[in-house]
Amino acid sequence: MVAIQLGLAPASYCYPSILFLPRFRFLKRRRFAVVAMSNDPITEWILSEGKATQITRISPIGGGCINRANRYETDAGPFFVKTNRSIGPSMFEGEALGLGAMYETETIRVPRPFKVGALPTGGSYIIMEYIEFGAARSNQSELGRKLAEMHKAGKSAKGFGFDVDNTIGSTPQINTWTSDWIEFYGEHRLGYQLKLASDQYGDSTIYQKGQRLVKNMAALFENIVIEPCLLHGDLWSGNISSDKSGEPVILDPACYYGHSEAEFGMSWCAGFGGAFYNAYFEVTPKQAGFEKRRDLYMLYHYLNHYNLFGSGYRSSAMSIIDDYLRLLNV
Repeated sequence: MVAIQLGLAPASYCYPSILFLPRFRFLKRRRFAVVAMSNDPITEWILSEGKATQITRISPIGGGCINRANRYETDAGPFFVKTNRSIGPSMFEGEALGLGAMYETETIRVPRPFKVGALPTGGSYIIMEYIEFGAARSNQSELGRKLAEMHKAGKSAKGFGFDVDNTIGSTPQINTWTSDWIEFYGEHRLGYQLKLASDQYGDSTIYQKGQRLVKNMAALFENIVIEPCLLHGDLWSGNISSDKSGEPVILDPACYYGHSEAEFGMSWCAGFGGAFYNAYFEVTPKQAGFEKRRDLYMLYHYLNHYNLFGSGYRSSAMSIIDDYLRLLNV
């Protein structure tokens, strides 16, 4: 998401690196545990399972459209905490499961999630690793290579989808497991956004034309094999950084298992250059028809921006739909 990052608005503030943090066990392939409520469940967890004996300082980090973020300084190292006063734990649970799945691939660096829970006054929180960013953006070649390695390592036998629904920005993202990628992308990505546009704006034109595209887009996938791989799902420049050693870091995901090419759907504001793509395709070779499908994956995010932020994004989405209808002659 461009205007609404899931955690914070300015990515340069977001997360910063774990110093002397204790080791925590992340349980593989389980729903993220939601802790029981106490008067201050964040402090309670840090001073128990977080292995700290005192919290020395709590500092706000940046400003977010959806969540508040703070750095908790402790004698066991810093923690990064996001809170939301109006949304229950399900949103952060989805984020934690995504971060955990990417972390388990042991490929690209992500903030390690520790705990999700409900706040006693309403809302929810997530506690995670604090990664201190370096001064420069990540190396494009290294980012491309490590992203491709994550895609190769993160596979699913369940098909396309994810264990929970999550959010793309503040829009619900439906991740019902589906065996066929074209069906999944048509129904749960493009179809869902088109229905939102119709319901929210009464935009029958974009809905009807978009549905024509969905019904005929299978021709864009001929002669390729699509395996479900783990996607970050919202990879734009605000969700990409590097740590103090220059290692790429990605954060604030909207994870699911999908076609690897869908990862580039936010490339219109991600700053991916030739070095990025060359390194990526050295690990995961480019599939036939890649260029034909590139705008199809951008369309999902343009539609989402239209639904979130209004008509400024409508023309981009409509242009992509019209171009595909002409290409497919439907």
